[in-house]
Amino acid sequence: MDRHSFFQLLSLIENHSVFQNESTCSQAPVIVQLAATLDRFGHEGNGACVGRSLFHWGIGVGTLVKYTYRVITALEDALSQEVVWPNREERRRISSAFSLKGFPGCVELIDGTLLKLSQRPKKDGETYFDSKRNYSLNAEIVCDDKRRIIYFFSGMPGSCADSTCLRRPSLYEKLKTDIHISSQFFDSGQYLLADSGYVPLPHLVCAYRNAAGCPEKEVFNTCLAKVRVINEHVIGVLKSQWFSLREIRIQLKNQRQNKYAMRWISCCIRLHNFLNGRDDWTEQDGPIVIETDDLSEPDEVLDDRRARERGINLRNQVQSTCFHLNNDNTVSG
Repeated sequence: MDRHSFFQLLSLIENHSVFQNESTCSQAPVIVQLAATLDRFGHEGNGACVGRSLFHWGIGVGTLVKYTYRVITALEDALSQEVVWPNREERRRISSAFSLKGFPGCVELIDGTLLKLSQRPKKDGETYFDSKRNYSLNAEIVCDDKRRIIYFFSGMPGSCADSTCLRRPSLYEKLKTDIHISSQFFDSGQYLLADSGYVPLPHLVCAYRNAAGCPEKEVFNTCLAKVRVINEHVIGVLKSQWFSLREIRIQLKNQRQNKYAMRWISCCIRLHNFLNGRDDWTEQDGPIVIETDDLSEPDEVLDDRRARERGINLRNQVQSTCFHLNNDNTVSG
C-alpha cells in the first residue's frame, strides 16, 4: 500500500465512533491503530503474532488486540460497498468482454482457495485437515473481468470440496433457480465460469472432467482455463498483499473467535478491492502465489438433479459456441 492510499483509507475511518470514548484515558491516534493493524494483516507466521508488536511498535499485546478490533469494525463500515454484485448494466458489459474469449453470457468467475490455519481448531478439528495436510478454511471467491472480488464466502472446513462449500451461501439458490427468481443476480443466459471441481447449474458453467479423447471438450476446457486464470491471479494477489491470509493466526476455539477470523478475512478482501485501481502495487512488491487446483471429486449426491440437468444443457450450448468461435479464429488466422 502506498502513502496516498494509506492516508485515503485513514480519512475514511478516523471519525468512526469506535475511536471515540468518554474515559479520561484517550485512545492512541487513529493513524497508529490503523498502521499497526495493517502491519498485522500484511505479515504471516511469527510476523503476524501479537508478541512482535512490543518489539516493533512498543505496543502491548492486549492493546494491539484492541487496536485490531477497532480498525476492523471501522473498515467494515467504511468499505461496506467495496464488495457488491454488479448491476444489470455492468453484467452486460462484463458479458460483452468475455464473449470475445468465447464465453458470451459469462458475468463472473468463481474459484475456491484454502486459507491455512496456524493451529488446529478446538471443535471438530479433524474436519479442517485438508488435502495438503494443513488445517485450513475454504473460501469461495467470485471476481469479474477487472479483478474485483464481487462476492465471497468463507468459514467451511478445508476438507470440504468447492462444490460442497458453494451450497452454504445464498448465492447457490440463485445459481440453481429459474431466471424469474434470480434476475437480480443473472439475466437470461448469464452464468459463472468454474473449474471441474463444481457441478453444472442453470447459472454455473464448469469445465468437463475426463475430457481426453473429445476434441470439443478439450478445446472448451483449454479456453475456459485461459479465462479462469483471472480468478487465480486475483487470489494470488490477495494473498500477496495480505500475507496473514497465508496462515491465519487465530485459533478457532469458540464462536467469538470464529467470527473474528471471518471478519479478518472480510477486511482483507475489502481492502483488496479498495486498492484495486488506486494503488501502484506491482508484482515486484511481492511474489504472486498461483495455487494448483484441488481436483477432488465434486459432491453430486446432494445436488438438485433437475438444476444439474439444466446446467448441463447450458454448458453444452456454451461449449458449442466456444468451439465454433475458436475454430473460426483458427481458420481466419
